Amino acid sequence: MAGVIARRARRQSVFRWVVVVVLGVFFVLPLSAMVEFSTRDRTTWPTLLDWPKLSATYPDLTEGILNSLGQAGLTALLMLVLLVPTAIWVRLRLPRLRRIVEFLCLLPLTIPAIVLVVGLAPVYAWVTYFLGGSSLTLVFAYTILVLPYAYRAIDAGLSAIDVRTLAEAARSMGASWAGVMWRVVLPNIRSAVLSAVFLTVALVLGEYTIASLLSRTNLQVSIAQLGESSAPMSVAVSFFALLLAFVLLVVLGLAGDRRRRGPADTPLVSTPAPKESR
Repeated sequence: MAGVIARRARRQSVFRWVVVVVLGVFFVLPLSAMVEFSTRDRTTWPTLLDWPKLSATYPDLTEGILNSLGQAGLTALLMLVLLVPTAIWVRLRLPRLRRIVEFLCLLPLTIPAIVLVVGLAPVYAWVTYFLGGSSLTLVFAYTILVLPYAYRAIDAGLSAIDVRTLAEAARSMGASWAGVMWRVVLPNIRSAVLSAVFLTVALVLGEYTIASLLSRTNLQVSIAQLGESSAPMSVAVSFFALLLAFVLLVVLGLAGDRRRRGPADTPLVSTPAPKESR
């Protein structure tokens, strides 16, 4: 029996390594090709890492980078302002609306981006009329686009704690509902909120369809336009964007592991040792 278990464990180990190697080759080969192609012109990476020189040589690219960074920050902020209080309030006071809110938040996931743009185009005609044609106005469309991913992250964080018990304990001590949300519940879902922010930033930095069809400028649109005049620089910037998204996902995974290990390793209430009976 022990021999059968040992052979099965060895087969599973070999299978895992085969999967890791195959996936590694699948992902590493294209990235290696990107690095090799971008380094054919030896001035590409020094220019990319020198911001003043990059701004002077490729002003459209630097504009796209700055626009994407601003869009990512504002989208994350607007997403948190809208979604975090709503998710907490629905959990505490309106549990019957949870399915409806979940359906509304997940709905953008079922709509293709091209269809979403068709619906957003008339809306953005009014947005342009009132707020101008700045690329930062894409924040409203991107907030809708990131709702499914951000909601899942925040909802998972709320499901991992006993929100109702925490709220009742805080209310019994005189805390207001605002205090319960911001001083009791929110500190316990910091990792979930951080996950939602990272997912939002990664999605905004990689978005192309909506920005292109609405004639706005962001990183991906600038990369596509740059590919027509300087292919090595376009590939180098694409590789850098992929590397940034990878780093964000790794940080997200580490934050999730820390959240799962923390409550199990640290007791919430210390129990005094029993006194010895004489």
